[in-house]
Formats: sequence, structure tokens, C-alpha cells
Amino acid sequence: MRAPEDDPDEARPILVGLGLPVAVPGHRKKGTGVRAWMVVDSTGQAEVIEAGKHAIMRRTGLPARDLRILDPQLSYPSTVLGRERAIVINLEHIKAIITAQEVLLLNSRDPSVTPFVEELQRRLMRHYHATTAQELNGDDSNWSNLYDLGEAQSRTGSPLNFSPGKQALLDDQDGMKVLPFEFVALEACLEAACSCLENEAKTLELEAHPALDKLTSKISTLNLERVRQIKSRLVAITGRVQKVRDELEHLLDDDEDMAEMYLTEKLVQQHLENSSASSLSENDNMDDEVLRSEMDDRIAAEISSPVGSATYKGELQNINNSQEQPFGLAKALSRDSHGIHTSTTHSATGKHLDVEELEMLLEAYFVQIDGTLNKLSTLREYVDDTEDYINIMLDDKQNHLLQMGVMLTTATLVLSAFVVVAGIFGMNITIELFDDKESGMPQFLWTVGGSCTGSIFLYVIAIAWCKHKRLLE
Repeated sequence: MRAPEDDPDEARPILVGLGLPVAVPGHRKKGTGVRAWMVVDSTGQAEVIEAGKHAIMRRTGLPARDLRILDPQLSYPSTVLGRERAIVINLEHIKAIITAQEVLLLNSRDPSVTPFVEELQRRLMRHYHATTAQELNGDDSNWSNLYDLGEAQSRTGSPLNFSPGKQALLDDQDGMKVLPFEFVALEACLEAACSCLENEAKTLELEAHPALDKLTSKISTLNLERVRQIKSRLVAITGRVQKVRDELEHLLDDDEDMAEMYLTEKLVQQHLENSSASSLSENDNMDDEVLRSEMDDRIAAEISSPVGSATYKGELQNINNSQEQPFGLAKALSRDSHGIHTSTTHSATGKHLDVEELEMLLEAYFVQIDGTLNKLSTLREYVDDTEDYINIMLDDKQNHLLQMGVMLTTATLVLSAFVVVAGIFGMNITIELFDDKESGMPQFLWTVGGSCTGSIFLYVIAIAWCKHKRLLE
């Protein structure tokens, strides 16, 4: 057996706020895999401890593969898992394990998690005061010992009041139903994640509209780069929001997964089963003692009487028979009670699962995250419309450039015809037009003017034909 200081998974408290481990005599350096966990109990009090993977597994009953989801070194998508004794939350910056009596946060030192921790403490404190007031007003029974079923925990109070016989404790004076502890913590996690994504979506929307409008008015490399960055952020945020929405939709579609998240109810049922089993065993022992005492009294009375010595043996046989009959009856009742409890449990499992409370909670945040996704989809459509508009503008400019190219090409062609005329007259040949006696300046001007007029006429004819064929606007 190794010493406690050699166990790397042994939980060690550290000072909250300073992040320094408490000096423990003989304590060695923490082993590999030991991380700082913030534990928020049912009263809203927070404590930072250092615990390893195996210590957290023993404390929450989670397998190692579920803890890997919370590993900050691994990239896992948003996940909400319901297990037998805990709920695993991996939503954006929130990595937590929720049990029926406490919340364990992994990245509590992250500055983005600090507001969530404060809000979680406020919610749990209000929940603790509400449940304490209900215990004082609704019932004087002490149900705080339900927290001590698994392992010893220092708790001053308990919000664990959900049981079939204590349904009235869940209704406050205004008739509003108080959520169980795990649902209060789950609601805080969902609200923080949805609010974070919604704020990022709003910030991106405020940045996107001016950049897109500016790109519409002026197409430049700088504006195009800004729009490209905004579109990349939009794709990333949309993927994260879509994953959270799909996870909530998956939970809403599966009643069994939602039923797994009723940790308080399962803890109460376990307590009732243990209580019923212990009460049955106590009743059997009590009946045994009573019957034995009665038998001893009757034997002593028969021995002391004169007639008793003669009939002692026969009466003793009758007493034994009467003793065996109550014992058999008690055992039969015990078996019948156990059978009734088992059949009740199976019937409760077989019937339609009552998850309306959690379903309403998840639907509220599903609507919120769906609204955020719709907002991002609208922004994505706006970006796509802007891109289409930019492409149309560029195509229009390209068309204008092509039309200008056609007109210039036509003008070059017509001018080439005029150059051909000039080239013909530039040949070293003897014609009457070059003779000053027979021809003069008027003939030269008529030749040049006629060539120019013919070129212009050909250009107009070519442009008219292009417009007629709708090659030009």
C-alpha cells in the first residue's frame, strides 16, 4: 500500500483566488494529470481543489471517456451527456460536471468563465434559500442526509427535496415549481453558452453590415479582405451554434436521455429503496425478539405452576409451532413487499417518462439558440447577396470593357481601310492624279475627303449592325 502523498489522484484543496496549494506536511509534487477543479456546492460556496482523473471518476461515477470530453488539450464539439450520477457539460468555454449535490468546473481560472461562476453561485444560493424555506414551511422532516449516501460531504443544507411523498416541497408560496439542483446548474450553463454565442453573433453583425456596405460602394482590396475575414468568422460561429442546437435537439428527441438527467430523483429513489430494505430487516429482528421473549415468559409460568410440568412438553411443541408461523408470515410479508416495490419500479420505468420539466427548460434555450442560428443565417444570406451584387457589378464593368474593345476594334478595322487607300497612292507609279497640269489640289482633297467619308460610313454601318445583333448596348 502506498502512502497518501504518493497518490497523484488525491484531492487537495488550494486557496481560492490565489491559486496556491495549501501546505500539507510531507506532501510531494502533484502527479501527472492532476488539475485544479472548482467545486461549487448546493449552498453556492466555491472551493478549488486539485484532483486527478481517478479521483474525479470515483467522486462522480463517470468513465474515463466522458472525462476526455472536458480535456482542454483535446478539441471536442459541444456535448451534453446524462449519466447515472452526473451530467457532463461541454458548451463553448464551460466545461463542468454536475452532480445532485455539487458542480465541478475544470477551467475556473479562465477570465471568460469568471462571470459564469459568479452567476452560478448566485443561482445556487437563491435555490438553497428557496428550498430551505420550503423545508421549514412545508415539512419538518430532515432530508439533508440524502447527500451522505455516496461519500461524506460537509454540507450545511440540502436542496434535495424531490420525492413522491414530498412533492409539496417543490411548490413555493406563489405556486411556481422549484427546479432540482442539477437543473438549476444546467440552466446556468445553457444560459451562459447561449448568451456567449448570441453576443458574438451580435458583435459580428454590427461589424459585418458597415463593411459590406462599404464594399458595395467601393470595391477595393482592403474592403475585400475585411469581408473575407468576416465571412470566415461567420462560418466558424455558425458551426458552433449549429452544434449546440443539434445537441439540444437530440436531447429533446430522446426522453430516455432526459430521464438520465434527473439526478435528484434517482438519488431519492435510491434512498427510499435503502430505507425500505433497512426497515424490513429491522421489523424482522423486532418480531424475532418479541416472540422469543413471549416464549420465555410462558415457559417460566408453566414450569412454576403444578400442572405445567405435566403439559410442558406438549405446550412447548405448540409454542414452537406458533413461533414458526409468525416468522413465516413476516418473511412472506417481506417478500411480498419487496415484490410490490420491484413491480412498482418496473412499472414506473415502463410507462411514459415524465420529463416535461426538463423538456420545457431545454425548449426555452433551444428557441434561443435557434433564433441565434436564424440571425446568423440571415447575415450569411446578406453576405451572399452582397457577393452576388459585387459579382454583377464586376460583370457589368467587364461587359462595358468588352463593348469598348469591340468599338475600338471596329474603328481600327475601318482605319485600316483608309490606310490601304493611302498606301495605294503612296506607290511609286505615274498616274494622272499626280500630274499637276491635269489634276490639282481640288482632286487631291476630293480623294482624301471621299476616303475619310467612306471610312466613317463603314464604321457607322458596323456599329449599327452590332447593335442590331445586340452585341452592343
